[in-house]
Amino acid sequence: MALLVKDYEALSRAHFNRQAAQYDARDTVYYSREGKISCRDIAAYLGDRSYEKLLDVGCGTGYLAELLAARGVYCGLDLSEEMIRVAEEKRLPNASFTLGKSDALPWEDETFDYVTCSQSFHHYPHQFEAMREAYRVLKKGGQYILSDTGIGGVGAWLDNHVFFKLMPSGDCFTQNRRSIEKMMARAGFTVVSSRQFSSMIYTVIGEK
Repeated sequence: MALLVKDYEALSRAHFNRQAAQYDARDTVYYSREGKISCRDIAAYLGDRSYEKLLDVGCGTGYLAELLAARGVYCGLDLSEEMIRVAEEKRLPNASFTLGKSDALPWEDETFDYVTCSQSFHHYPHQFEAMREAYRVLKKGGQYILSDTGIGGVGAWLDNHVFFKLMPSGDCFTQNRRSIEKMMARAGFTVVSSRQFSSMIYTVIGEK
């Protein structure tokens, strides 16, 4: 029974607090490799698009803010105190970092032009609520850019029902690209782009 009431948020917070000091430097699968891949894909999509405010949910050490180079106001949110500390120590221009939860965003409705989420969605125990919060804080016509790792079929079943329940890192529930598309539609988004750009990593974009 204990496995069913696992506190994924507490486990994720502890996991990333432990990793924070070495996260940027250790470009490996267990540390920042996939996160950097997803952030680079998001930054490439944003390209020369102009915006006033962008929210990065699960911002980690602020790698996406570094890539975007102060193009607009960047707000990062993360549940790890140590990740926030490392991000703030970079003193990135036009960037602020907030400690908080993905399913209870501390911003008013229709605040942001973009909301991004890179390689943190599978740590969220309340995924649909987090997606609805992203929808809430987006302006009309704003976009939610979600990039994550996930597979379908037997592999996903084993991750979600066996391996994640045993792991101490707070990994909670993995979804493949098609499942994310369906969840975005249920949350009110119109899916405008969906790409699998490696065997495991995808980016799905929904517009409000």
